[in-house]
Amino acid sequence: MVAELIQNPQGYGVPCAYNITGAEKTVCVVIHGFGSSKESSTVNMMLRELPLAGVGAIAFDLPAHGESAADGGALRLGNCFDDLAAVEERALELAPGAGITYFASSFGAYIVLTYLAVSRLRGRRAFLRSAAVTMPRLFAKRMTPEERTRYKASGVYVMDKSVYGYAHDMEVAKGFFDDLDANDVFTLWEEGLAVLEMVHGENDLTVPLVDARSFADKFHVPLTVIPGGDHMLSIPGAPERVLELALEFFCE
Repeated sequence: MVAELIQNPQGYGVPCAYNITGAEKTVCVVIHGFGSSKESSTVNMMLRELPLAGVGAIAFDLPAHGESAADGGALRLGNCFDDLAAVEERALELAPGAGITYFASSFGAYIVLTYLAVSRLRGRRAFLRSAAVTMPRLFAKRMTPEERTRYKASGVYVMDKSVYGYAHDMEVAKGFFDDLDANDVFTLWEEGLAVLEMVHGENDLTVPLVDARSFADKFHVPLTVIPGGDHMLSIPGAPERVLELALEFFCE
């Protein structure tokens, strides 16, 4: 595994880690969820296991996440897209001619869907784990009345790591919410834009299964439901099942 800092167009470094030999025909960009990082157990599983199947893997920290030096003000969709594009460019330097694919969790899945739709990149493949297809509504649903009052006064929503289980407190500015409101994947996405596959927990309380199924049905995306699975898909056997499905998807 190699750790590296990639420069993005905004001038801050994008921390990444990769397992790429250079001979791969396919490289998978692994994208973590909101409040997580490239150090998550799922990301590390993919960085470890995909190369064993001949698929190169590269992961990175989104702005204001993990080891990123960017603060909450830099957490904007445009910056997420720029970081992703910079990581893709680096992956293709490491494995010239390889095809780019994606393994993305929750918020990361929302990023991939919006990135592909806005950039009009066609023909790629993306495996979506616990996809946050209703991302614009998630924060409004989570905010307590006290948090909403503080946010209206300051323009910043501070998410306590002890409450949300994040690696550190997350500060989310108004611009980020504006970005979400302007980018609904149910409106942006087009069937056939990319080859997708989804996996979702039956008991996901963050992104209810009914929402994931609605997206899958609308755009005819194969959806595997993990019985009893939560949003993190952390119940016994779930990570192994996700890996099995992902390997089938990337290696078919």
